[in-house]
Amino acid sequence: MRKFGKIVVIGAGVLALAACGEKQNTAGSAQPSSGAAPASASSQAPAAPKGKECTADDVKTTGKFGEAPTITIPDTCDPPKKLITKDLEPGTGEGAKAGANLKMNYTVVTWSDKRKLDSSFDRGETLDLTLGAGMVIPGWDQGLLGVKQGGRRLLIIPPDLAYGEGQRGIKPNETLAFVTDAVSVPGA
Repeated sequence: MRKFGKIVVIGAGVLALAACGEKQNTAGSAQPSSGAAPASASSQAPAAPKGKECTADDVKTTGKFGEAPTITIPDTCDPPKKLITKDLEPGTGEGAKAGANLKMNYTVVTWSDKRKLDSSFDRGETLDLTLGAGMVIPGWDQGLLGVKQGGRRLLIIPPDLAYGEGQRGIKPNETLAFVTDAVSVPGA
């Protein structure tokens, strides 16, 4: 059986990161969302390949640490096939290690339709996780290693490290772009 990160339903079906494991309804732990549209699967054919994989520099972001970011996915290149991380603001102190209890803010945009799926900034509440414990999708467990408190990091996560075949409104084989803020990193 293949494991995927489960999704916590927020408001009208918006994504929040949660523990890996089998699909299950977690609506009981839902929190209200502030107006993001529900994600929905689309029957549109995939876009024709551009012939060039995007890099972190191709994805444009705005905002500083602590501010809700915007993420702009380019039309000129294909989604990367491997996890990409880029520190947008470096942060200070020790870098996060496996087992660290982190408090993170994030915004996530889907690659295929360039739509914001969810943002903890909108809810005004961090996501608390233990790094490397399988509480979040593998792209987060791998991509947040070394992040420092006060750091802002771009994560471009391919489907095999995200939700693979899709879940609750996330299309199959969807690449996700996150901007994450490390609000609290132990030892920092």
